[in-house]
Amino acid sequence: MANVSHRSDITSHPDVSEMRARYDRVLGGRDVVLVDGPVFLLGLYCAVSPWILHYTTSQPALVPHNLIVGVAIGLLALGFTAAPERMYGLSWAMCALGVWMIIAPWVVGDSPDAGVVVNNIIIGALALVLGLLCAGASARGGSRGSRTASM
Repeated sequence: MANVSHRSDITSHPDVSEMRARYDRVLGGRDVVLVDGPVFLLGLYCAVSPWILHYTTSQPALVPHNLIVGVAIGLLALGFTAAPERMYGLSWAMCALGVWMIIAPWVVGDSPDAGVVVNNIIIGALALVLGLLCAGASARGGSRGSRTASM
């Protein structure tokens, strides 16, 4: 067996530029890889929040609403992970879902109490912020991709 421990770093490897290019292709130029997990967890919490906060009887219209919106946010997160180059354009949809979650207690609900309102405002604000982060990364990635393609 050959002793290759004399190499202390990879910068002298003959294929270092190819490995870096492959790594960039795999990541798709994404700067916010760590946003996908929190987006999924936010969608999961949104889907189960009516049962966690026990407003299934006081706000029955918001139960399927939060379930459907939570599943939609979770599916967006899975899409961001599975096909980021195609799905990050939909990050604006997540921003729209965030704004909708903020106003939904008054539109869908019937005289919501403070707990329901605060819960949906927090979920909506987080969805809006995470959507803006994804949209910003998408815009930066798109401009970087067009710069490298034109070179």
